[in-house]
Amino acid sequence: MIKTDFLCLTPFMIVAIAPILMMLTIAITRNFKIIYGFSLLAFIIALVSVFFIMPAVPYRISQLLIFDDFSILFIGIIIIASILVTVLSYGYLKSQESEKEEYFIILFVASLGSLLLVSACNFITLFLGLETLSISLFILIAYRRVKDHSIEAGVKYLILASVSSAFLLFGMGLIYAGTGFLEFKGISMAIKLSAISMPLLSAGFAMMLVGIGFKLAVVPFHMWTPDVYQGAPTPVAAYIATISKGAVMALFIRFFYVLNGNQNQSFIYIITIIAVLSMFIGNLLAIRQQNLKRILAYSSIANLGYLLVTLLIGNENGIQAAIFYLISYIITTLGAFGVISLLSNSGHEADTIDDFKGLFWKQPWIAIVFTLALLSLAGIPITAGFMAKFYIIFRGINSNLWLLVVSLIINSVIGLYYYLRVITALYLQSDTIKISSISLTGNLFLAFIAIGILWLGIFPEWFFHFIARYSGMQ
Repeated sequence: MIKTDFLCLTPFMIVAIAPILMMLTIAITRNFKIIYGFSLLAFIIALVSVFFIMPAVPYRISQLLIFDDFSILFIGIIIIASILVTVLSYGYLKSQESEKEEYFIILFVASLGSLLLVSACNFITLFLGLETLSISLFILIAYRRVKDHSIEAGVKYLILASVSSAFLLFGMGLIYAGTGFLEFKGISMAIKLSAISMPLLSAGFAMMLVGIGFKLAVVPFHMWTPDVYQGAPTPVAAYIATISKGAVMALFIRFFYVLNGNQNQSFIYIITIIAVLSMFIGNLLAIRQQNLKRILAYSSIANLGYLLVTLLIGNENGIQAAIFYLISYIITTLGAFGVISLLSNSGHEADTIDDFKGLFWKQPWIAIVFTLALLSLAGIPITAGFMAKFYIIFRGINSNLWLLVVSLIINSVIGLYYYLRVITALYLQSDTIKISSISLTGNLFLAFIAIGILWLGIFPEWFFHFIARYSGMQ
């Protein structure tokens, strides 16, 4: 049993040990390329170790962590996305004047928090994972301390993350007081036996929803998102939009399904209201933005609204729809932020629509990949985003979620407007744009994103079967 415990914890231990070794290396000598190469190697080894865990699942470590198909799949997703963010960060940080090596240390700590979240089945590991992730993100957001926007974004995130954590912790305390359990399954059993204080439990769930809502940036807990995305270094904004939100959403999916939330009428009403408001407010606020990072911030709010629909679908269909959408969203969003990061330098952050005017005539390859990413976010056919939205709509209709399905379709049309506004700018004639050459790793990153978007959009059937096989939740 102890041997299996260590086997299942292998990716965690690799991701935890890597920053310690990097600190020791930095104490001896600073070499950005060595730290970057070691970071990539450590993440790759962690990814390989995931395959050794698969024969041992499902497996629980005490009542704290669970390793099933669902958590193993998300551990793999988080590590792959972390590799892509690491590749993005190298080119971005190379042009910066501040110390660069410590950045990768914090990136590993944030990834460790994300890994804890997707494997958590207990309030203790939930809170440890969430705080490890949140504190790391605060440091990463404010990493470019010479930039005023970066410090402002970091302080805003610190304050709001602290407030949301307080709500979350108080909510967990109330639920524990009402049920006597910290483990998700124990809470579910106590609710079924009705041996609980309902007012105490309702208050606890409401406060937990506020805390998780802040982390996911869904309406009405979304106001921090555009300012933080704009002020944060672009690879960090990509990390928040994809890995951070993906990990929290995976945790929320597990918690919601273990508690059979889709069978509780109060939960259904609350999730429906939050989902519809997130779709409309996210898309409508994005229309008037000129800053691409702010556009992507509001777009992420709308996308989380689409994702919430999967919670109400119920059973394995909802879980599979959520996984497919999350993977499509992560690939697409990394592509959009990746282009912004690759075109930015120490003197200028290429994050406005004007910065991309005429990009096709200077760097057609980058413009095509960016177009694919934006079309995927808009849900246009032959892209991953289209199949992800189609899957949710199909499952939503089968579950009679007509209000949510109609809202999703309407908002996809609204979103198309501001995505096309950016795409149009890419193909205008302009002599003002100045683009430096893209590195080999940058081109490989763009190729991976383009293949991922088109492959999931044109040949999704193999992936549906893969998800159906590896989405089991214990």
